[in-house]
Amino acid sequence: MSRPNLLKGEDLLSEPSQQRSRLKRARIEAAGLALFGQKGYERTSIDEIAAEAKLATGGVYRHFRSKRQLLLVLMDQLLEDLSQLDLRPRGGSNIREGLRTFLGRALATDIRYAGAYRAWREAVVTDASLAGKETEIRAWSTGRVRMAFSLLQQLPGARAGIDVEALAQVMDEFFWSLLGQAASLSETAMAQWVEASTHLIFHALFQDHCEA
Repeated sequence: MSRPNLLKGEDLLSEPSQQRSRLKRARIEAAGLALFGQKGYERTSIDEIAAEAKLATGGVYRHFRSKRQLLLVLMDQLLEDLSQLDLRPRGGSNIREGLRTFLGRALATDIRYAGAYRAWREAVVTDASLAGKETEIRAWSTGRVRMAFSLLQQLPGARAGIDVEALAQVMDEFFWSLLGQAASLSETAMAQWVEASTHLIFHALFQDHCEA
């Protein structure tokens, strides 16, 4: 499944080729993630991003034409990292442990971009173009979850007659909602959510007597 290309059709500046410029761009992206997570989209300014990155305001505009473009780049990076996750079940005969490991990896990927997602949820409310991209993201991510569940259904002990489509939609919505809260959750709380998610998915897809 090809992930949505959030940067398609956007008038982006070229990525720098020199190491020094690439490091500055990385500082801007890190500053954007931090401030978006702390303040949200509307309350974060380019001047603040520049200050956080320890650059002049003009230094930000050498890499991004706007705050919106920075947000798009960060969200596109999130989708790229998620697309690299291997959906095939792991953990050998211990299905529950394999599922727990997979969810832990997926949420660890998400959490790195929690600030971007907080800003994204805010921005799509007033930006019709971003709202259209959000529709594409959700269709893609639900499809990925559905694919993962379909692979799990092929394992011994799986329940028959499960509505995988509906389960995928519910769990995908849950995962995005959890990402929206991630910036305010402790490591302990996130571990608890991983365990709870593992329990819910395992018992939805596998028979109650299946312990492996």
